[in-house]
Amino acid sequence: MKRISRGSVTSRPALLGAVVLLALTSASVASADDGTGPFGVTVDAAANRWSARVGALFAADGAGGPAGGHFCTASVAHSPHGDLIVTAAHCLDDPDRGLVFVPGYRGGRAPYGVWKVTRRFLPGGWARDRDEDSDLAFAAVAGRDGGRVEDVVGGYRFRPGVATGATAVTVTGYPGSREVPVTCTDKPVPHSRTQQRVDCPDFTSGTSGSPWVNGDHEIVGVLGGHEEGGSTPGTSYSVVLGCAAAELYAEAAEGS
Repeated sequence: MKRISRGSVTSRPALLGAVVLLALTSASVASADDGTGPFGVTVDAAANRWSARVGALFAADGAGGPAGGHFCTASVAHSPHGDLIVTAAHCLDDPDRGLVFVPGYRGGRAPYGVWKVTRRFLPGGWARDRDEDSDLAFAAVAGRDGGRVEDVVGGYRFRPGVATGATAVTVTGYPGSREVPVTCTDKPVPHSRTQQRVDCPDFTSGTSGSPWVNGDHEIVGVLGGHEEGGSTPGTSYSVVLGCAAAELYAEAAEGS
């Protein structure tokens, strides 16, 4: 199961009942250094200043609004121009598909507006051969009413170079079969030298591009990479954010 949703909602894997499928007693509890826990439990994301920075990606209709269902997740990455979002490269690899970003999307509403994607920044490794170690991308969004998306919802700092598992991360994203985002905190572990993984239930199709945010509100991973994010809803992957990610961010931040 790839984490990008392209079909109708009925074709996507359905969530099994309520979002919380694991009893709290079965989840390991975070240590004081990593937050309050519990780990490995997926719940609806609260509507607050942090989740507002995460949004859903839609195809754009002729008027620049959302068309159809949301298919991927993205988040606002702090940048000098205040107009940058980060997601998985496989969410942006169709250059002929117009896209819009809806931060804080809930229940069919766009509380912070609809933002048109105007420019995409994909790694060369992804553009050449869809290298899973390059499954990371940035995009610029157009301003609205003279304002920038970061002025409206704020932005997470993009932080490459953090060792896998150095801290717990909170993953927030939009399953294609749901109209509210879900969130889960756990400590990532290495999958390989270039890939990391985290075990959180119910991150189904549509959650590709979800940010992995540490306790300092920095993006240290983006759901994607191995198997375009994972073949099962309980384990998600991210490219290890190293020098290539830092270079891509620098290019996008300068050119957006």
